[in-house]
Amino acid sequence: MTFDIKTTDPNSNARAGVIQTDHGQILTPIFMPVGTAGSVKAVHQRELKEDINAQIILGNTYHLYLRPGLDIIEKAGGLHKFNGWDKPILTDSGGYQVYSLSGTGRKIKEEGVTFKSHIDGSKHIFTPEKVMDIQRTIGADIIMAFDECTPYPCEYEYARESMEMTHRWLKRCCEHFDATEPKYGYSQTLFPIVQGSVYKDLRKKSAEAIAEFGREGNAIGGLSVGEPAEMMYEMTELVTDILPKDKPRYLMGVGTPANILESIALGIDMFDCVMPTRNARNGMLFTTQGVINIRNEKWKDDFSVLDPGLPESYVSSFYTKAYLRHLVKSDEMLGAMIASVHNLTFYLWLVSQARERILNGTFKSWKDRMVVQLMEKL
Repeated sequence: MTFDIKTTDPNSNARAGVIQTDHGQILTPIFMPVGTAGSVKAVHQRELKEDINAQIILGNTYHLYLRPGLDIIEKAGGLHKFNGWDKPILTDSGGYQVYSLSGTGRKIKEEGVTFKSHIDGSKHIFTPEKVMDIQRTIGADIIMAFDECTPYPCEYEYARESMEMTHRWLKRCCEHFDATEPKYGYSQTLFPIVQGSVYKDLRKKSAEAIAEFGREGNAIGGLSVGEPAEMMYEMTELVTDILPKDKPRYLMGVGTPANILESIALGIDMFDCVMPTRNARNGMLFTTQGVINIRNEKWKDDFSVLDPGLPESYVSSFYTKAYLRHLVKSDEMLGAMIASVHNLTFYLWLVSQARERILNGTFKSWKDRMVVQLMEKL
């Protein structure tokens, strides 16, 4: 994997770059639709390519390991062959899912994490080495180191001990990753993850430690877990000032359109979040004019298109608000599909616009206007 920065915005730390992988290039800043179990919910691969213009999607180690299982994925020739997506894929290591299983008998030790499957209650263990092997078998282009995602709020001592264990796990991940080979004839890249909760000294220490590993890219984890947005921005800015400027920076699990724009301004290149698809299934649309709750009575006889600001999008410029409201209120499957495609199209439009503004030097003023506009409730 290579990363080439084309330009940096003169009034912020925003960058426009190109990540090159064996499955194609990724123009940054980029948003990555979440395909937890090998599919982006309610969205066809063709729509991801042709309407949404996705350049990379996510899969999740924990969920794919449990179902369909590694045997099936390996027999298919890897996740790209299994789900028919021939562009880049990133896999989350499962650390966040392990964090979310805290009430199910999960145990975190130096060796790794033991947990019970949410599907059938069977017991499993994830070690740094095993997680590397699982992601090798899944076949993602970019794989994540195994870490512990601390909750918010979190006691300082717990955050410190967790961060230090994450660093020790990272060393094991790197050693095992470097001692193994990809299975399907193309290269894979390992990203470490900065932790440290919301404590400045821990975040600084973690960012410095992660930078010393010298991997091709780096991620920031443990944010967007309930802390105030301003605190998230503060931690992000601190970390981006330390992480190597010539490597892509990935802020995990973020977030709202405003979160993404503000974080791009701080020097973040890659984002993912379930928000556009999860909120779509509940009737919330993100648009170029603001946020729409399509369930509201006011849209019942509104026959205007979903978003005139996205004229290139078939879904957003064809279906009307009244029709989508009818589908959503009727629990019709098509409603979730239309809303999901629209929201993802909007998110990819937003980062492509950000890139264009960075390239022409107008990002900062555009970003400040858009943050206000996108938070409007219509």
